[in-house]
Amino acid sequence: MRVLLIGANGYLGRFVADRLLADPAVQLTALGRGDDADVRFDLASGSPGALTRFLDAVHPGVVINCAGATRGGARELTRYNTVAVATVCEALRRSGCGARLVQIGCGAEYGPSQPGSSTAEDAVPRPGGPYGVSKLAATELVLGSGLDAVVLRVFSPAGPGTPAGSPLGRLAEALRRAMQSGDGELKLGGLGVQRDFIDVRDVARAVHAASLSAAQGVINIGSGRAVRLRDAAAVLARVAGYGGTLHELDGPPGPMRSAIVHPRTEADHGAPVAYPYPDGCGSWQQADVRTARDRLGWRPRINLEESLADIWMEAACRI
Repeated sequence: MRVLLIGANGYLGRFVADRLLADPAVQLTALGRGDDADVRFDLASGSPGALTRFLDAVHPGVVINCAGATRGGARELTRYNTVAVATVCEALRRSGCGARLVQIGCGAEYGPSQPGSSTAEDAVPRPGGPYGVSKLAATELVLGSGLDAVVLRVFSPAGPGTPAGSPLGRLAEALRRAMQSGDGELKLGGLGVQRDFIDVRDVARAVHAASLSAAQGVINIGSGRAVRLRDAAAVLARVAGYGGTLHELDGPPGPMRSAIVHPRTEADHGAPVAYPYPDGCGSWQQADVRTARDRLGWRPRINLEESLADIWMEAACRI
């Protein structure tokens, strides 16, 4: 099976590539903007015609799109998350390769949900910020393209390679700095949000399964369990062996915001620094993952503690 993987050097794409390379039946070609891609191509600026010519030459059976942006202004998010997907869809429509498209969507497309609820694929999307809007627009383009396509709505990926700027990445960095300087107290704020964390390696397994299946439409990929960020912080402190006290500041710094404060730096300069939680999903999000089980034969295997341990191992290497 010839597979074209777009975005192989991104957070999710690296693990998808590893999973596909472990399958001896897969012949993988990586397309991206970086020098280490097999083929250099910028979806946001390249023409559908140029991509069509490449598809006709390579003739993949599956195209997997892991490319996109998670941060930036509305213009940048639209360019990399929506315009890029429009280019892929148009190129596939023009091409004679007949490839199946596996598009990586995100839980942020749903927006805020009722605490205690599980969000299924038939929920009406109401994204709470430009990131979710740009990803939802991409999903609608895929679903309306007429292609053999499936969109995997990945909730909150975690595990090795977690970006340092993400909430879990900032937690690990705050712990590292506290342990490095011998601080016995770590002040944390805005940890009341609850998210459905799913290990990035389980996401890669889901992408592999989707590429081999005939499933179409939208499929949620998550653990099926919401975890409060403060509970994740406690687990992270335990796996790190941090012997100090985690002190949660009273009240979040603002709506949909989290702050992680090191007591000898930001806290010494007044109020804690607030970082926007990037997904615009409010205080709660939990996936209904029954469709992934029924249509892909997929279930999550890696628990959050293992994901957090791997995040800490990478952070600890910087001590």
